[in-house]
Amino acid sequence: MVYLVEHFYSIQGEGKYVGTPSLFFRFGGCNMRCEGFGCIEKADDGVEVLGCDTVYAVNKEHFSHTWIPITKPQELLSVLELYDLPCAVDIVLTGGEPLIYANDEVFVTFLELLIARGHQVTFETNGSLNIDFEHYPVYKECVFALSVKLANSKEPLSKRIRGDVIYNIASNAKDAFFKFSIDRDSIDLALEDEIESIRIHSPKTKVYCMPVGGTKAEVEANTEPLIEFCKAKGYNFSDRLHIRIWDANKGV
Repeated sequence: MVYLVEHFYSIQGEGKYVGTPSLFFRFGGCNMRCEGFGCIEKADDGVEVLGCDTVYAVNKEHFSHTWIPITKPQELLSVLELYDLPCAVDIVLTGGEPLIYANDEVFVTFLELLIARGHQVTFETNGSLNIDFEHYPVYKECVFALSVKLANSKEPLSKRIRGDVIYNIASNAKDAFFKFSIDRDSIDLALEDEIESIRIHSPKTKVYCMPVGGTKAEVEANTEPLIEFCKAKGYNFSDRLHIRIWDANKGV
């Protein structure tokens, strides 16, 4: 079963395509929790859940009331009719982790319909779940933002870094780039080594580093140290433009 948590039309706030008008589909479910990011979301039942800045799309136990079950591709495709969109607007599939549905017939058909209509489709993924590009060639027409998790996520190394998966995606996708979430306390001599240990699986893939934060204040606190790190190491700095503009508001 595919679960859709929310959809919204905005601009891309992160990575290589920052500023691009994009229609976002946020899917529910993830194979990681990333409690190290320290973002807290209060559920309707009063429970405070720790995780990433989209923990409501990760934790089904406390946020299931916002998870919409999808049984047909047309249910997803019909979302496009709710907005006044430019022709072939960019589509961003995020989560949670959208690739938990990579082999789902409904999900794959939805992708095929989007590509057939001329949309650029970008996945925001943690890069730990493999894709069968030969069985599902539609993925070769997609862009992948590889947000591989670093040690600051507090996820185990063997779970968050899968060299074979990174290589497979970067080698077969239409386009791919690394996008790392970094807080000021993680910027030390070991950080470059950690990033390079990931890049070794796809050395030509560009690196974008963005500040950790679920609020404008958190993003701003981590921004300047990260910019200096990027300047010193030659990485690309990626703002989190949507948070800087709209703060912690969802769906913008």
